Amino acid sequence: MSDTLYPKATREIAAKRRELAPEAEAAFQAFSKAVFAEGALSAKTKQLIAVAVAHVTQCPYCIKGHTKAATRAGATPQELMEAVWVASEMRAGGAYAHSALMLDTLEPSSE
Repeated sequence: MSDTLYPKATREIAAKRRELAPEAEAAFQAFSKAVFAEGALSAKTKQLIAVAVAHVTQCPYCIKGHTKAATRAGATPQELMEAVWVASEMRAGGAYAHSALMLDTLEPSSE
């Protein structure tokens, strides 16, 4: 066990995942490769989206991995930060929008 909250991603951990569920691991890797391939969206755009989503899902491994992939694809620090701000606004916006449920619940029932 490491001194940090999350263990370091290592080749040994990756090998253990493959060993324990090789078919699922292979399917996930193929899916990931297909998702991040150039298409209607550029690889850079896809990685910027991934960095933004990684911040919303709060996955430290994804934040690090996709930040590296985004910079390899040409993303700038400014683009990365802007993507994180978009994700932050969307997450905050979800809480704000869902206040409609709370407000509706406060209304007297018509039953």
